[in-house]
Amino acid sequence: MAIPVIDLAELHGDKRSKTMTSLHEACEKWGFFQVDNHGVDKKLMEKVKEMVNDYYDKNLKEQFYESEMTKSLNKNEKISDMDWESTFFICHHPNSNINQIPNITKQLCETMEEYIAQLIKLAETLSELICENLGLDHNHIKQTFSGAKGPSIGTKVAIYPQCPNPDLVRGLREHTDAGGIILLLQDDQVPGLEFLKDGQWFRIPPSKNNTIFVNTGDQIEVISNGKYKSVLHRVMAEKQGNRLSIATFYNPGSDAVISPAPELLYPGNYQFGDYLKLYSTTKFLEKGPRFESMKTTMVNGHHG
Repeated sequence: MAIPVIDLAELHGDKRSKTMTSLHEACEKWGFFQVDNHGVDKKLMEKVKEMVNDYYDKNLKEQFYESEMTKSLNKNEKISDMDWESTFFICHHPNSNINQIPNITKQLCETMEEYIAQLIKLAETLSELICENLGLDHNHIKQTFSGAKGPSIGTKVAIYPQCPNPDLVRGLREHTDAGGIILLLQDDQVPGLEFLKDGQWFRIPPSKNNTIFVNTGDQIEVISNGKYKSVLHRVMAEKQGNRLSIATFYNPGSDAVISPAPELLYPGNYQFGDYLKLYSTTKFLEKGPRFESMKTTMVNGHHG
């Protein structure tokens, strides 16, 4: 099986319908996909990866390998309550913390901010396409995610260091992502990321040509009323080299109120007799409009 690849350039031509169908199937059947021709400057992406690796080598590598976890692993002790990762988190919106990260250079700050500005545009584009596929107003996710100060956007920067005993520890334990749309700039050499697909762990290969790996989180599952489910994933520790992961989260604001889109809900709390009255005049028509009519009836508070 090959991971779905969504070529955004094909949205502008006679392949648009096919591309939208591919995106829908990727969200519904996989919960993850790769995006190409995404509009993010690929030279900028290379610069971000290079500078993050340099930051790790200068500021994080030594203390990681001196940690208690590393000492335990060197004693062949199995570790089940920690992850084999060296990581820091950058908040971008509504409030940035990038200048507070120890020893971060001005150049890395500026490069990351330029990259994130482009990535936000991609996240918003994907949110609009997802809405279109769900039959929602194209701004539904953006509006739902916007609390008083807009969406929450942050980046988890992680290095999964070369591991002497990868059978004894996970790079990152199994989980789904809490938020909305996750955009991953990952290593182009070292594997490790795995997603659960049809009951089996599916190994995600390193990203070539700076495609962006995307998965949907728990809030997209809620908004879609379960149509687009978030998927369990994990990172395996690797013996052959460090794996770079720069995951940006396009999430709801902390005060955003999340619920299934009303358009995607079945009608509820009606009397069966009311349904039969409507059914008697619409029996040989499509049932979808009948359900919508029942929802309207309940919203307006009409019974009998």
